[in-house]
Amino acid sequence: MMNLKAISQLLCGCAWGIALLPGQVNAQAMASSAGDVIDQASEEGHGDEIIVTARQKNESLKDVPASVYVLSTDTIENTKARVAVDFVSLTSGVTIQTATTDPSDVSINIRGLNSPRDAENNIALVVDGVLKTSIASTNEPQGALAQVEILKGPQGAIYGRNASAGAIVITTKKPTPDLSGQIKGRVANDNTYLVSGLLSGPVTDGVGFVLNGEWTKSDGYYRNTFVGSDLHQSVYGYRGNPASVDSYNKLNIFGRILIEPSDDTEIDLKANYGRSHGGALSFNAVFQIPTLAQAFNDPIFNAPVSKHKFIFTDDTEAKHWQKTYGASMRIRQDLDFGTLIGVVAYNNNRNEYIAGGTSGAFGFFNNEPTCIRTRPATAGVVNQAPFTQYNAAFGFAMPYSPSTCDGIQGNRRTQKDVVSEIRLTGGEGTSLNWQLGGSYIYIDRRVCVNLTLDTGQGGTRQCFTTDPRFPTENLTDDNYRTNVYAVFAAADWDATDKLRLGVALRYDIEARDRINNVPVNARTRWVGNPRTGYPIGTATTPSNYFLNPGLDPAYNPSGVIAPISETFKQLQPKITITYKPNNDLTIFGNWGMGFKAGGFNPAGTEAIINGYFNPPPPTGISAGISVPDLIKKETNSAFELGVKGRVFDAVNFEVAGFLTNVKNMQFFEFFVGDFGLLRSTSNIDKVQIYGIDASIDYKISPVFKVFVNGNYTESEIKANSGRPYTVGNKSPATPDFTINGGVQMNAPVSDRVNLVSRIDFRVVGPTPFHTVQRNTTPTIFGLPATYDNSTRDTFATVNARLGVDVGNFSISAFATNLFNKHYVEDVVIAPEFGGDFIAGGALRRFGVDVSYKF
Repeated sequence: MMNLKAISQLLCGCAWGIALLPGQVNAQAMASSAGDVIDQASEEGHGDEIIVTARQKNESLKDVPASVYVLSTDTIENTKARVAVDFVSLTSGVTIQTATTDPSDVSINIRGLNSPRDAENNIALVVDGVLKTSIASTNEPQGALAQVEILKGPQGAIYGRNASAGAIVITTKKPTPDLSGQIKGRVANDNTYLVSGLLSGPVTDGVGFVLNGEWTKSDGYYRNTFVGSDLHQSVYGYRGNPASVDSYNKLNIFGRILIEPSDDTEIDLKANYGRSHGGALSFNAVFQIPTLAQAFNDPIFNAPVSKHKFIFTDDTEAKHWQKTYGASMRIRQDLDFGTLIGVVAYNNNRNEYIAGGTSGAFGFFNNEPTCIRTRPATAGVVNQAPFTQYNAAFGFAMPYSPSTCDGIQGNRRTQKDVVSEIRLTGGEGTSLNWQLGGSYIYIDRRVCVNLTLDTGQGGTRQCFTTDPRFPTENLTDDNYRTNVYAVFAAADWDATDKLRLGVALRYDIEARDRINNVPVNARTRWVGNPRTGYPIGTATTPSNYFLNPGLDPAYNPSGVIAPISETFKQLQPKITITYKPNNDLTIFGNWGMGFKAGGFNPAGTEAIINGYFNPPPPTGISAGISVPDLIKKETNSAFELGVKGRVFDAVNFEVAGFLTNVKNMQFFEFFVGDFGLLRSTSNIDKVQIYGIDASIDYKISPVFKVFVNGNYTESEIKANSGRPYTVGNKSPATPDFTINGGVQMNAPVSDRVNLVSRIDFRVVGPTPFHTVQRNTTPTIFGLPATYDNSTRDTFATVNARLGVDVGNFSISAFATNLFNKHYVEDVVIAPEFGGDFIAGGALRRFGVDVSYKF
């Protein structure tokens, strides 16, 4: 039988777990055998203890020497957590930016390590023992949740690829021995609805099934006040959907068949399908140019991002489309000397959006007939600050404008992957436990970002088109292929009855290549580059510029974008020491390496940066920045020392300090210029991160429990050749602190009636979103920009729920962001553009949930 004590041990050091919300883990009829630790956490009666699989074996959370925050079945039910944004909002030291451009746009930060857009994830998402490689999967439903574990710190030695910051380990419900099910419904403000169903039971002896699905929709929190107006009708001939900012309509279906032909064999088959459509790109633009603030005697040109009032009046009805499907098979076979586990999975994820452009400032389309017609017709439309008040100065030269003069941007990201792994474990019941294995992953990803002409007829989902309604005027389009090979081994030794030592090793090889798809001979009609001799198009003379400036001989003398390939290799060790002086106290220390492979920026990135931004005026702005085509691999070395335990049989506590040194941290950079848009990833040479986590929860009585947990993080950029002047600044997207806490009540009124309530609060400290912080940079407009005001202020939110369970029926009223705190969800800083693109956070949502079990 299998015992992955080894791995667990190694994992254990990674970081200490956040708030333990102790609660009965409800029994599941087909609980996992002790020989398959990845399966359903042991859910038999354990009083108030939570049983977890963080170390790849079933054990009490209080005994796990690991950084694990657990959402048990009880917590999931009481919070109605469904997706990653829900999990993260309950976890200190972890933050997330998601769905600000489209649902697949996810960036998670754990203890100062972030996932840059358009690059690799930095967390491993593992669902029922199967790794999900697409970052888009992180914020998708994963089925009927039984338990969620969030692990902080590098987990690569245990969970494999891209676990440099941590892991999210999800366990879903297994088949029940008798036919059972559940129906849920939700009604909330903003036309928000959810309907879900679960059916589970046996097919024959040794074969069980789970079928579940959900449909949910919402108009979102924000509205485009222009697209549905009479004026839009008169100018463009149609009315759009005002809820085209952050609305969604989603359907997800999951199927699972569990086959147990004998006690020694288990075959787990799963399939999923999902689709989503709705709004996209919930951004406004703000200035950070003190010179303009002085010239106009108005601080709006250098205003704090947290004070911004969001207004959406773009002429384009923004839309997103997402489709995902996949299947997996996991086989467990118990042998005389151990357990053999094999996994193979396929996933296909397609994401697209179209939305308003940001290129009005460059006058690409000033001479285009639709722009000429619509800019005076929409001049009176109230727009994001400061463009309405100073319309005479800016006119149509604004992003996300009610005229067509800023064009339309589109984005398509697709990924297909195959994941396979084989693992052999042994040593169950002995003082030495071990495992060894290997894996192979194939990933085929395509990313295209385009700017098209806006003729008032919407946009196109094609990467490139010559359709006269929306011809492509700027394009990055690349295919990325990755082959990942890995071998791993681990051992865990009980040196004494109180001291345990563990070591794990994983060696990864990632072979990657990039092929560019931009048509070499295609030319633009309106978008030009006057700096290299291609004037912007006129009514009679096309600009005749390259779709990708990386093809411009002034930037790239070869005139071609050749394929590129690179192989990244890394050994990831993990060492753990655990000492348990008694059953209620665990002292642990660990050191581990995290690794995230490098890759490639969109073709032409390095040529554009070096040719457009770095030369002295008039051809450049002497920016002094570096963003190469080749992205270096990111590694980190993480130390942790912690203690956790229980006192008085009612109080759980944890304290841990951590120190992480990061080399070549990957970071998202956004550039806007005469060339259009450029989304890229740079490396920060050295970053040091250290801090402390602490939590305590107290079960006051069988009815009440209170909990609070917090994280304080200090970070410093030690070296940054990409932007040398940012040395001394903090790690981007990292709050100074986060605090979570609350109270939960489960009060029996009678044998069949329970009164249930829960209040959660969360405080997120000041958060910079870029390496540029309180720095002054040159801009393409010739005016310096200063980014003192681009750091998000501290904010706090409160969620509340009150309900009653009557037998198999339950109903509860809820409110998220109860006091309707307005805050900034995301800040994308474009230093050389002179401002920020910012997205608003979730506003108040209130409604009613109902469910019935049978």
